[in-house]
This record gives sequence, structure tokens and C-alpha cells, in this order.
Amino acid sequence: MKKIILVFGLLILALLLLFQFSKYAVISGDLNSEFAIAIIAIVFFFVGVYLNKKSLHKRATISEDIDHKKIEDLEISKREYEVLLGISEGLSNKEIGAKLFISESTIKTHVSNLLSKLNAKRRTQALQIAKNFNII
Repeated sequence: MKKIILVFGLLILALLLLFQFSKYAVISGDLNSEFAIAIIAIVFFFVGVYLNKKSLHKRATISEDIDHKKIEDLEISKREYEVLLGISEGLSNKEIGAKLFISESTIKTHVSNLLSKLNAKRRTQALQIAKNFNII
């Protein structure tokens, strides 16, 4: 947490210094205002790219914690697992079917099988159980 605060603090300090430099350069006449705006835009672009790469990196580490042994122990098939992932994304049966190229009635069958295998009564309860088992 301290590292994040330090990085953002330094980032804000650097941006403030850049703004002050551009303000001074425009007032003194050494720099056109368009050029100062372009420099600030480039800095914000690279900050955005950096933050995007950091956030994508964290998502990849979360998926490594999936307990594949537990999935096998519960006898969840690959297709049922794909349906479970669709449910975890908040998709409806129709949307999951369109994504996986299978009918809505097949999705309902897979959901029913998942509920029985996870000993759940509702989709939300199945998601909670799956999260507790570290399978999603």
C-alpha cells in the first residue's frame, strides 16, 4: 500500500512540475501553447499505458489460483466449467449460449448439473461455493 501511495505521489509531483514548466515556458515566450499541450498529452498517454499494463498484470495472477484438482473431484466437465465462468461474468443463459454456440436449453441443463454438483439452490449460491472452492 505504501508503494502505491509513493508511486502516485511521485506521479502527481512530476505532473505538477510539468505543468509549472509549461506555464513558465509559455509565459516567457520560449514555447508555443500547442507544444506544451502536446507534451502534457504525451505524458498522460504514457501514464495511461503504464497503468493499463499494471492492471492487466494483476488480473493474470488471480487466475493462477484456480484449484483444478477440486474441479476434477467435483466431476465438473469442461463445458460445465465454461458455463460456470459465464455465470460468474453475469451473463444470462441466452448470452452464455450465444458465447459458447450452444442452445439455451443445453445451458439450462449444464446449470442444473452445476447446481447439483455444487450442492446449491441458486446461481448466486453456486458462485459463492465455487469461489470458496477456488475454482473461479
